[in-house]
Amino acid sequence: MTLSIVVPCYNEEKVLRAFYSETSLEIHKLTTDYEFVFVNDGSKDDTLNILRDLASADSSVHYISFSRNFGKEAAMLAGLKYATGDAIVIMDADLQHPPTLIKELLEGYNDGYDQVIAKRTRTGDSPVRSFVSRLYYKVMNKFVDIELVDGIGDFRLLSRRAVDSLVSLSEYNRFSKGLFSWIGYNELIIEYENVLRSDGESKWTFSKLLNYGIDGVISFNNKPLRLSIYLGLLTTIFGLLYVITTFVQIILGGVEVPGYFTLISAILFIGGIQLIFLGVIGEYIGRIYYETKRRPHFIVAEKKVSEVKQKA
Repeated sequence: MTLSIVVPCYNEEKVLRAFYSETSLEIHKLTTDYEFVFVNDGSKDDTLNILRDLASADSSVHYISFSRNFGKEAAMLAGLKYATGDAIVIMDADLQHPPTLIKELLEGYNDGYDQVIAKRTRTGDSPVRSFVSRLYYKVMNKFVDIELVDGIGDFRLLSRRAVDSLVSLSEYNRFSKGLFSWIGYNELIIEYENVLRSDGESKWTFSKLLNYGIDGVISFNNKPLRLSIYLGLLTTIFGLLYVITTFVQIILGGVEVPGYFTLISAILFIGGIQLIFLGVIGEYIGRIYYETKRRPHFIVAEKKVSEVKQKA
């Protein structure tokens, strides 16, 4: 059994050597047949030079370097494509994914599971962050057709057939959290304590997290479009009821027609709904536009990979 460790990297010069040292130490206790597949996602710091040094000193270290920053989704896909192992672990380089957990992931794989998933507990998170996270997953699960679990991210072990299934999905706008669930297979969840980032800063800003959440909603179903139909019908019904009620009051009671305030409020309300759902429709059209272009998910500027993948 060959083990592959896939590691997306973006400006990780402060933690990369420590990650390699700690992870290598843990893997040596488990197997001698392994490889690292680092993916440099257009880093602007010294990440690429560190990867070159590691690869020249250790034949088990392979790396791919993109021509620019294509995003973590593209980096994970590249790592999975170039990994040669029978079991593939996806990890972040910031040591928030503890290398000591690899042993438990492998035990799950040896027990026959195709996905052994590491679930992070919320220990140490602020009340606000915990609340926002729980709210995010509740909202997401209302809109997507697969189940997303709070605390579960990319940190997991995948069998070769699970990886092959993921790589076969050619869609341009990828949402791996959903794709991991969508491919199915038997899975095992292992919990671990929340670990603070050892150094450097998180690359996930609020705007990136928000955009990632929107990607998840749009990528997996047409419920937002269906919601626009329902809300449109509901607004129309309320509008008709309001017109009928006002007309009856005028005929029977001689009530004056409400003035500009009511009219402007109705226009702003309906106009706001229209703009929101025009944006939703635009998101779907934009994704269709990118899918039809069939552009590659990433461009490799430099690589040092296994001979098997090199020939492929």
